Amino acid sequence: MTERTELVEHGQLFIGGEFTDPLGTEVIEVISPHTEQVIGRVPHASEGDVDRAVAAARRAFDEGPWPRMGLDERIAVITRIKDAFAVRHEEFARLISAQNGTPYSSSVMVQALAAMMVWDSAITVARDFPYEERRDGVLGPLLVRREPVGVVAAVVPWNVPQFTAAAKLAPALLAGCTAVLKVSPETPLDAYVLAEIAEEAGLPPGVLSILPADREVSEYLVGHRDVDKVSFTGSVAAGRRVMEVASRNLTRVTLELGGKSAAIILPDADLETAVAGIVPFAWMINGQACVAQTRILAPNSRYDEMAEAFAAAAGALRVGDPLDPTTELGPLVARRQQQRSLDYIKLGQEEGAKILTGGNRPAAQERGWYVEPTLFGSVDNSMRIAREEIFGPVICLIPYEDEAEAVRIADDSPYGLSGSVWTADTERGIDVARRVRTGTYSVNTFSLDMLGPFGGYKNSGLGREFGPEGYGEFFEHKMIHLPAGYREA
Repeated sequence: MTERTELVEHGQLFIGGEFTDPLGTEVIEVISPHTEQVIGRVPHASEGDVDRAVAAARRAFDEGPWPRMGLDERIAVITRIKDAFAVRHEEFARLISAQNGTPYSSSVMVQALAAMMVWDSAITVARDFPYEERRDGVLGPLLVRREPVGVVAAVVPWNVPQFTAAAKLAPALLAGCTAVLKVSPETPLDAYVLAEIAEEAGLPPGVLSILPADREVSEYLVGHRDVDKVSFTGSVAAGRRVMEVASRNLTRVTLELGGKSAAIILPDADLETAVAGIVPFAWMINGQACVAQTRILAPNSRYDEMAEAFAAAAGALRVGDPLDPTTELGPLVARRQQQRSLDYIKLGQEEGAKILTGGNRPAAQERGWYVEPTLFGSVDNSMRIAREEIFGPVICLIPYEDEAEAVRIADDSPYGLSGSVWTADTERGIDVARRVRTGTYSVNTFSLDMLGPFGGYKNSGLGREFGPEGYGEFFEHKMIHLPAGYREA
């Protein structure tokens, strides 16, 4: 028996560290992608609520204790947040699965424990970060400081809401910044658990606000004159708009955007290992992941063999209720996403690609926003299904002649976020990894390590998250000139 999520309702917003009544009356209804029924209601934050949240963050940064605390004091608070994720990870996983359709079987790790790992890794990075250093300058000694950037607007999507929130909030808060988190209207319910955790952890007043709202309110937040930094995860189109709006105030931006990543299978690869390693990360989060391996590059010499193996693996994925622990592929987050995938499937056929498996709504699902796990063969990299981010369970199997062509195809994309290579020769795989122009790459595995920099080339974004590179995005750099001959006492 699948555990169902009861109707969850919240009547207040989390502004400045406390739950308070919203200024408006508009409500967000959360729809289950499995049942198409309402499973939650929360207030829709207004522009006035944004003003309140930003004002609280501004006061907390300019006048409050948080930026002036010692690092160890901030780490103690963030550690309590991290520990609470461990305690409540199943609650997070159930809520997120119910809202966006992620199979619970992977949601525990991908949606909940991975977020906890982000908070934990940020603590590790913060402890070793060079906040201040002395250099010998041309004209005399220098003191170089890294100081918190200020008020951060963190805007996160619906596909991995807590993971992306942690990627922004953990480094921002540890740096001494204050933050306003804008969450997606598709997945606001888990944000209330985060708010409860933050309140219980002892964040000072004003340090964190959490606002569920639509794109219009997001734009108002991004363009707010009292915001010093915007950290955004979402589509390329939305990222361009964020950059445009933020530029009016010369607000600093970090953009983590889309991908159309290629998994290159070299001729010497063990096929069983490659299939087992690629399939979960091609169809991860039901294909709704920016890092998904959505282009699989197979050598002509083994193309038919690989097509058969990948089609069989994809066709065997168990489709159904995301809260059923045996489900491997759930529904898409919204009807619009379902239709988008179906439209691309039709387009792929019109372009001349061949469906190897899937291609329809699952017959067994009478309701819900489902699309079968779909694999296209005979795909040319110039086809739109190979170039555009579908954000659904639609994968392309693309043939190549030799290694040079495989690298060329992998790079022939407006994106450059992720990728992988599969080979019996690890050194050969590392050489391929060095040649492909993408921000994150894996050899004979697929991984996203929170102690290294994550981000993309080209249209996949600006800046980095995770590791010291991502932590550094939340600091300003100050140079202090010291008198010639000065030596620290």
